[in-house]
Amino acid sequence: MQHPLLLILVKVTIFSLMLSIGINLSFEKMLSLWRKPALLFRELLAVVILVPLVVIILLKLFNLPMSVMMGLIFLAISPGAPLTTKRAQMTGARFQHSASLQLTLALLAVVVTPVTLDIFSILFPGIPEKLTILKVAKQVTQVQFIPVIFGILLQKFGGKYAEKIAKPLSFIANSLFLVLIVLVCTLGMPLFFKVWGLPIVAILIMVIISLAIGHILGGPDEEKRAILAISCIARNVGLALFIAILNNVQQLVMPTLIAYVILGAILGIPYSIWSKRKLTALPEET
Repeated sequence: MQHPLLLILVKVTIFSLMLSIGINLSFEKMLSLWRKPALLFRELLAVVILVPLVVIILLKLFNLPMSVMMGLIFLAISPGAPLTTKRAQMTGARFQHSASLQLTLALLAVVVTPVTLDIFSILFPGIPEKLTILKVAKQVTQVQFIPVIFGILLQKFGGKYAEKIAKPLSFIANSLFLVLIVLVCTLGMPLFFKVWGLPIVAILIMVIISLAIGHILGGPDEEKRAILAISCIARNVGLALFIAILNNVQQLVMPTLIAYVILGAILGIPYSIWSKRKLTALPEET
């Protein structure tokens, strides 16, 4: 697939996923997490500060190729993966809290992504200069902030029309995302084996520590532990790829992104199964 077509597919997919989140979550449900400042602080600390900090430490400790460094950096600066809520539901968690956290991360990405990238650019001067803070902010606003806000407004003021299109929109968005993942893996799988040795070790460490960070900071509530752990490892690969494509480095970083998706799934699925068993064993709330 040529560059323009892949770019269009990435933009349409992320836009539709963010629109779907917005139309399925009201302002009231979104604010439910914001009314718990202590929990919100812990979750933001885990996802947007500690996970990038883990990547900074790994890049300082390991002598990784520039292509791998850029891939890990793009992942670190891209919180709020489109399917985080669905992955969290695999652990037995309920929709509202996981969706509220995902939406919060999607909205904050407008600020978090460029600011975090700026920090990485200072710490690692080899990052291409054209990845400017304003350019990333524009990218994030276009593909995440605008569709989420539009979806919320449509859900609030669209009435029955919004209810009718919510499920079809979710189906289309999820289908596009699966197509994108299959396409990216198909195109990039021949390159996967270039990410071997030390880079694979670094990615494994990133995933394991990120899961541990979320599980610990989630607190005593097993459901919130599971949601935060999944949110920590569910980096927005679509956004990372989108940034890479617009800066013409997608061929360099794609093996790292694919390796992270595969290894994240390998470690994330057993964790989800374990968490679901623990949640199922808990007594029902009265």
